[in-house]
Parts: sequence; structure tokens; C-alpha cells
Amino acid sequence: MTIALNATSIHRKLSALARGRQFSGVVVIRQGETNLYARAFGYANQNWKIKNTLDTRFRIASMGKLFTAAAVLQLIEAGKVTLQTPIHEILDLAQTTIPSETTIFHLLSMTSGIADYTNEESETFDEDWTKFCREHPLYLLRDNADYLPFFCSLLPYGPLGEKHRYSNSSFILLGLAIEKLSGESYFNYIRRHIFAPAGMVDSDFIDLDDVSPRVAEGYVPVEDENEKITGFKKNYYATTAGGAGDGGSTGSAEDMLRFSAALRAGKIIHPDSFALMTTPHAIEDEENYQGYLWRYGFGCFLMLDGNERLLRWGHTGEEDGVSCRLWHYPQHDIDVVIMGNQSGCAGKVSRIIQAQILNM
Repeated sequence: MTIALNATSIHRKLSALARGRQFSGVVVIRQGETNLYARAFGYANQNWKIKNTLDTRFRIASMGKLFTAAAVLQLIEAGKVTLQTPIHEILDLAQTTIPSETTIFHLLSMTSGIADYTNEESETFDEDWTKFCREHPLYLLRDNADYLPFFCSLLPYGPLGEKHRYSNSSFILLGLAIEKLSGESYFNYIRRHIFAPAGMVDSDFIDLDDVSPRVAEGYVPVEDENEKITGFKKNYYATTAGGAGDGGSTGSAEDMLRFSAALRAGKIIHPDSFALMTTPHAIEDEENYQGYLWRYGFGCFLMLDGNERLLRWGHTGEEDGVSCRLWHYPQHDIDVVIMGNQSGCAGKVSRIIQAQILNM
């Protein structure tokens, strides 16, 4: 049964964000096969005033971790590996600081404690990232192997299995493991075993300097001393050129809806594997913000109510010039896809929509 979503209220609020230059992109809310809301805002190309449309393709950043997790679960189903297999048995990591006991489970649940190639919990992250960009030309980063030297010799943040800590490096290692176990590139594996069975015809790994149809440019807001947006810069020099196991493919909102549906229907992984993917394996946040329990599955953020009932699963995607969300609300059979081509713009949109869904 279609729920009584107040699409008019949502559209009024999102339009106000767009007018204030706080959101540019596409938003789709779907229950079953029915769109409850589907609108595009802002420009795919600001220079030529080319508007975003519902079939515009966007870079999705870390939402791609869902693809990597599903791919690893496929290889587990095929008997190529287990959750308890040490990553050292798959990859030659003998000369690294990555603990020899680190398993596939630790990497999928982000409980390995290994150092990230950029410390996202650093209080000086912006300065650290600027320094990283100066020292390591981002246009050279186009494959999983390109990232390994940046973290393989760093000391771990903490003991193995002690706690969840968001980790791009863990998914770089999983991307390399997929290549080793499958005998093909990470990109081709995802194309053949994730995109194809899900019918994701608009998704691919498109580098930032590639010319490809219907792809939105990414924009970084320029703010004055009062944090008012006064203009934008393109993200060419602020994000990596290509994708990897930790994210970075390009696709449409419709493709992300296809992925969610295929994942839930058992077209990508077995239902038992999907249940494992969306099972809490680690505490993502101890604070229980807004009264909810925040957990992490396998490449998947989970939000539970006080009775530990799953309210939402999915993933975020954030990098300079990119801001995306894929959320599925199983109690309502609702998907929310937000594809943004502007830094940090999806969070406000997500909260506006979620407030309605959870209060219906």
C-alpha cells in the first residue's frame, strides 16, 4: 500500500535548499515500484547552465562500498574465501604493518584497526587532505594498487577487532582481494557480477577526466566569512581521478534503485548473504543519537530502533563535489536515493525525507 507521503512539503523544502544553492542533484523516493517523489535540481554543468535531469549520471563516492561488500559475499558463496580467511593468505602483505590476523570479516565490518590512507576522524582533516593532495597527485590514483603504498606502512589505529572505525583502506584491500580471487580487474568484476545482473545500464567506472554522456560535473562551494555560498569551484583538483574498492563509480539514481531491488530479490547475492550484510556486526556510534542505535554491517550503515529492529540500511557517499545517499527503509519498503554533484549537500535532504518516513 502506498503511504501518505507529503510530497508537496518535501518539494517545498528541497526547492528552498536548491534556491539557496545548498543542493544540486536528483532525489527519488520509491515504494515498491511506485515513485512517491522524483525531481531534479540544479545544474549538471554550471558553465553552460545544463540542468540536472532524472537520468543524469553522478559519481557516487563511498556508496560503491555496497558493491564491494556484495562482490566479496559472492566469492564467499562460490567457496573462494571465508569470512575468517586472513587477508595475508590472499595478498602479499608480508612487508606491511597490516596485522597478520586481519580477516575478511574485520575488513568488511571495518573493525581491523588498520590505518587509513586519510584519517577521516582527524580534527585537522581538511588540512591533512590538502597536504595529501599536494604530495600525491590525485590524477594518478586510478586503481586499487595505487592506494596501497599510502597506508601499508602506517601503524594501526588500535588493536585488531577492538572497535569499528570507518576505513577506506579496508575496502581497498577487499578490492585487491576480489582481483586476486577472481582473476580479473576489480572494475570488470563489478561490471559483470554486480552491474549486469542488477540491470544497471547507466553505471560504470568513469574517471574524472573521461568524456562520457550525461555525467554531472562536481562542484565545491566557495563560502565567505559568514559561511554563505558565494560561488563554486570544479572538483578536478580535489578528488581522485578514478574509482576503487572504496567507491567512486558513476551511475544514475535509477541504477541505484535497481541495485537495491536486485540485492533484496536475491539477484546479486543469496538471501542468506544479504541478511548477513545487513546484520549488525559492529557499533558504529556509541551515542545512540536521536534515540536510534547506529551499527555497521558489511559495507553497510544500519539504523535500529530501541528494540533493535532494523529501520534503515544503506550507505553514504561523500567527497569534494559529490554527496549521495542510498537508504532502504524495510518497514515501509521505501528506497531513498539522493545523487548530488555538490559537496556536502545530501545530508540535509536525507534528514527532511527521513523525518516524514519515520513519523508516518
